[in-house]
Amino acid sequence: MRKAAIFKHLFIDFYSATPKYLQLSNSIVKAINEGKLRKDDILPSINELSFEFEISRDTAEKGYKHLKKIGVLGSVPGKGYFVKNAEVNQHLKIFLLFNKLSAHKKIIYDAFVGVLGELATIDFYIYNNDFAFFKKLLTNANQDYTHYVIIPHFMEGGENAHEIINTIPKEKLILMDKLVPGVVGDYRAVYENFEVDIYHALELAKERLSKYHTLKIIFPENTYFPQEILKGFKHFCHEYAFNYRVVHNIANEPIKDGEVYINLMENDLVILIEKILSTKLKVGKNVGLISYNETPLKKLILNGITTISTDFQMMGTTAANMVLDDMATQMEIPFYLTLRASL
Repeated sequence: MRKAAIFKHLFIDFYSATPKYLQLSNSIVKAINEGKLRKDDILPSINELSFEFEISRDTAEKGYKHLKKIGVLGSVPGKGYFVKNAEVNQHLKIFLLFNKLSAHKKIIYDAFVGVLGELATIDFYIYNNDFAFFKKLLTNANQDYTHYVIIPHFMEGGENAHEIINTIPKEKLILMDKLVPGVVGDYRAVYENFEVDIYHALELAKERLSKYHTLKIIFPENTYFPQEILKGFKHFCHEYAFNYRVVHNIANEPIKDGEVYINLMENDLVILIEKILSTKLKVGKNVGLISYNETPLKKLILNGITTISTDFQMMGTTAANMVLDDMATQMEIPFYLTLRASL
């Protein structure tokens, strides 16, 4: 097959967070499924791929080796790679859209990809909580995706998110982590109930919280975290007669005896710990600390930081199973309190 013809069917999107070697291999599989590449067809050389897509030779070779490993391609020393198996059963093509990549989002991603394995082609994008970029990515997405799996969190502009999401056929839509008001129809979702979750988590911690007089939640003014978290927090404080305060900038907040700090952002957690350590107050005795989202390091820092967290692995696994099962359902993921020495 001539070079010009085959390169019409190979594509790398530099906006995508999907590794370039996987984008390359996915486009080859797509070309095979569409009959553009047939058994025994010769593929471009590593050097040709590297030049055409402005990628490293290692990246190009890794894409080919990936397909060779799963039995799609074969190779002949000195002659290069060819299509070994044109019977590729990979009918699922997924547009996976995350607001950001963090430690807990990586858990979701790994669980999602781990279930689907070689059953699906996954194009992975990150929009950095920017609604304009979110809208651009969805508007420009190819129309041949079987599923759109979306985590919808925005710094601003998200009040119109339902309009662009409603353009997606509901049988193809799976919302992760958060429901979006205004999205209608029979779509699938696996989500957190932010208001109820923090209220119940604090209820479970009530006995330890009772030795403190004030609860403070660090909630930046410009944040993608849902306002429902504040509603649940305030509801708990009113219900159980705790003094409370919403702190927008922890760097300017004095640390006082008898206070508990609930932290959402990892960067704020670092600042908070530094401020506490600069005082003579003892964590878990004079001042309490609760952090959102479980990570391995929180088991060790300050002899263990108390966390409130959803089951992110379950979220990713459930979303992947929703891809495999076409029944429209919406599932709330359980939230957990892990009590440690910091409270």
